[in-house]
Amino acid sequence: MEVIVLFSAFLILLLVGMPIAFSLGIASLAYLLLEGISLTVIPQRLYAGIDTFVLLCIPGFVLAGNLMNVGNITENIVRFSNALLGHIRGGLGLANVGGSMIFGGISGTAVADSASIGSVMIPGMARAGYDRPFAAAVTAASSTVGPIIPPSVPMIIAGSLSGVSVGRMFLAGALPGLLLGVAMMVTVYILAVRRGYPKESRVPFLQLLREARTAFWALLMTAIILYGIIGGFFTPTEASIVASLYALVVGMYVYKGLTWRKLPSILTDTVFTSAALLLMVGLANLFGWILTSEQIPQMVAGLILDISENPLVVILILNLILLFVGTFMETIAALIILFPALLGVATGVGMDPVHFAVMAVLNLMIGLTTPPVGVCLFVVSGIGKLPMLTVARAILPFLVCNLAVLLLVSYVPAVSLWLPNLILGQ
Repeated sequence: MEVIVLFSAFLILLLVGMPIAFSLGIASLAYLLLEGISLTVIPQRLYAGIDTFVLLCIPGFVLAGNLMNVGNITENIVRFSNALLGHIRGGLGLANVGGSMIFGGISGTAVADSASIGSVMIPGMARAGYDRPFAAAVTAASSTVGPIIPPSVPMIIAGSLSGVSVGRMFLAGALPGLLLGVAMMVTVYILAVRRGYPKESRVPFLQLLREARTAFWALLMTAIILYGIIGGFFTPTEASIVASLYALVVGMYVYKGLTWRKLPSILTDTVFTSAALLLMVGLANLFGWILTSEQIPQMVAGLILDISENPLVVILILNLILLFVGTFMETIAALIILFPALLGVATGVGMDPVHFAVMAVLNLMIGLTTPPVGVCLFVVSGIGKLPMLTVARAILPFLVCNLAVLLLVSYVPAVSLWLPNLILGQ
């Protein structure tokens, strides 16, 4: 009875628009009161959920993304992508995807990618003759690449939950992220040719070199972060601080879009965003503790294995569960609640934890662009001033493309494991 109340309260609160953190907290509180469990367990589980050193890098990467947005770094990334790809049919769409791959590889968050790239590209593509729904759909779909390409906040969470080093998780996401970006570029090109979208004149080689030189400082950030972590020069937490300091210096003294007057608002926004994320992590840990005490993970594992013990079928079922949950639950909360239970099922049929973690994150990223919640859909709908249903219809070809990459990642472990095994060993 108490478990029914737990899930019913959680789903009802989600449906009425309650933020995910409060939905988790209120549903958990209702369960504890009905069970007569001391409420002292709430601060205990909250603290246990966020008392992980690696989670300290979340505020750092959030700050780095905010500094990039204000410091003209995003605009330079978009200009370089446009100079490189704009002469191809549908070039602005290709530049949108390329910009998301570069920016997402630095900020590590899909929502930040949608907001920053979308505010530049959606109006620009509309003025150039692209359908506004198409522009919004490309922006939302390509934003899912960010949390796959390192650095990635969801990969940090998955690494902390599975006990796998964050450096290995970052490397595991690199190739799937690149494949996802290339697949979306192919989709953009096919749609552009069929619909007769415009292409721009080829940029002279010297101008391309100038744009590359200007964007160099933005591109260098990803290399510094990855090389520093993989080379053992600093931990992921230290890497997030390095990224923030680097974004501050480049934004203020190289691109000169950042000023001291803007820093207080940037820091305030970072504090609120980081606090919201960490509160959600803590409350999701409380919710997950309740599920574990009720042996829900074991029940889920038993149900899946009762259907089939064939690894191919089990992987398909895991994908369906994660895709379904990703359509209405925020990525980090879904990872904390589901990942430990499903990881046991995955490893039970022979999946490597790193392989499963990449598959899980990719599933939940696709959920960000899938109704009914689809946070990135809401963001680009607001920027493009479009009904969400219109954007949802326009994004369908990209969802098909993303699902094809998901199947490849799910059933070909080498896509995720080859690079980390090559660099770090098995």
